[in-house]
Amino acid sequence: MQPELQSTDSARYARTIEASKRIRWDIDRDVIRGRNFDFSDSFLPDGLSLADELAFLDPAQRRLFGQVQGRTYANMFALVERFIGAMMLEQSRDHRLGDQIALEAMVRVTDEELKHQELFRRIERLVAEGMPDGYRFDVPANDVAAFVLGKCDWAVLALTCHIELFSQAHYRASIAPADGLSPLFKDIFLFHWKEESQHAIVDELEWTRVDRKLASDAERDAAVADLIALVQGVDGILQAQAAADAGYFLRIAQIPDADPRAEAVCKTLLKAYRWQYIVSGAMQPRFQHQLAGLVSAAQLQRIQAALEPLAYAVPDRSEAVHAMTH
Repeated sequence: MQPELQSTDSARYARTIEASKRIRWDIDRDVIRGRNFDFSDSFLPDGLSLADELAFLDPAQRRLFGQVQGRTYANMFALVERFIGAMMLEQSRDHRLGDQIALEAMVRVTDEELKHQELFRRIERLVAEGMPDGYRFDVPANDVAAFVLGKCDWAVLALTCHIELFSQAHYRASIAPADGLSPLFKDIFLFHWKEESQHAIVDELEWTRVDRKLASDAERDAAVADLIALVQGVDGILQAQAAADAGYFLRIAQIPDADPRAEAVCKTLLKAYRWQYIVSGAMQPRFQHQLAGLVSAAQLQRIQAALEPLAYAVPDRSEAVHAMTH
């Protein structure tokens, strides 16, 4: 790394350490605080759940629709943070005998990701106490992590940056300003957002650092192919979970499978999940700027073409899209 780049990067790593120390929080003392969920409250707001696109839902069904998705939302973060923490631990090896500030920043990210996994496991247990039996989230976290970490570092860091940027956008644009949400659910993602804000900076630094190691256009082409494969893998998880969540919701809401409303529920759930976990992140200006700075025009076009089949998964409400992507 060139000396001037190392100095600039080291200063940015240092700022994430300072912020990490300042905002450090504890699961029990700061987040849960002895509380349980009140199921008369909503969990995930309409800007994410897309419940407002199903006009036939009554208020109780609409609330349930957001609660089911909110439960999966927490579980999805527990899932992805398994490989994010492992990836950051792997990348920290490059700093072991080098920039100790960068090393500390990455060790802190890894520690915080482990804490986040425990937070979301706790949340699943709390939610399970108050919701009917039959919910399933049986995606094997270690198998997913092995698949993801089997791709090149460039692609894994790109996916990680994408995730940690959309998690911030969701909180700022949709969760924080929403009325009627569970106070506990809001606090979970407030504290999560505080640390993810620093993680995204480290993601960008590490992604750029790894990009400098690519020696040829062929290597970058292969990295782009890996990123596309990762997005397709995420979409496969979303399709399976949307089907499971739709079946769970329809049973509790007492909507028969043969009812035309059931098909609308299934389609809207998949649309919501594609919006939440892929499209909203791909539309983030900060992610687009970072990606465009690391790939050629042709490579960027390949990525955009791979995302095109998912482009329909944008909420019908233009204000929701504007808030999420600006």
